[in-house]
Amino acid sequence: MRKFWEIIQSKLWFQFVSNRYILALILFGLWMGFLDVNSWLIHRELNQEIEKLENSIEYYKGEIEKDEAQLEQLNSSPEALEKFAREQYFLVGPKEEVYLIEDEPAS
Repeated sequence: MRKFWEIIQSKLWFQFVSNRYILALILFGLWMGFLDVNSWLIHRELNQEIEKLENSIEYYKGEIEKDEAQLEQLNSSPEALEKFAREQYFLVGPKEEVYLIEDEPAS
């Protein structure tokens, strides 16, 4: 066992790692990378969450633009407003009836 220890101590990498400054730097890196409250892992998770939120912002901006265009169309044309009301809210005119037919899913 002693001979094995002497062989390891003679290796260049062991001499480099056993330097107290290098050892302190490695421990500090491990602490900041994985164990600290502000670790790299937590920052990575937060960056992923920020990316998801930015994607949802872009999606909702697109939806707002689409809804504004539809609102402009509905405000400019009474026929379009009537068509929208009939399709979305099943509104009927005088002396009309609406029948809703729902398909049952195949089992």
